[in-house]
Amino acid sequence: MNAPARVVPPELARLRGSIDNIDAALIHILAERFKATQRVGVLKAELGLPASDPGREAQQVARLRELAREADLDPVFAEKFLAFIVGEVIRHHEAIAQDHAARA
Repeated sequence: MNAPARVVPPELARLRGSIDNIDAALIHILAERFKATQRVGVLKAELGLPASDPGREAQQVARLRELAREADLDPVFAEKFLAFIVGEVIRHHEAIAQDHAARA
């Protein structure tokens, strides 16, 4: 037997719609970010640069922690989120470098 359908209060429905729109925007923004980092990975491979740039990464962590504070977002969460993204970027850059080396 099916459970009875719950009536969603209008305010809850509105907030959920907002969250859905924000989630969609985040996905599109992340896609654009990864397109840019893929191009960076190709350039690094062509120039023989390492996949990881610890100095740049440290600057980004500091910058994003400050932005998080200004936006009233937990800086620790922002740093964890960035670390996840950077880890994926480095993994992509390593794969691009291996592919570039195999073609050379």
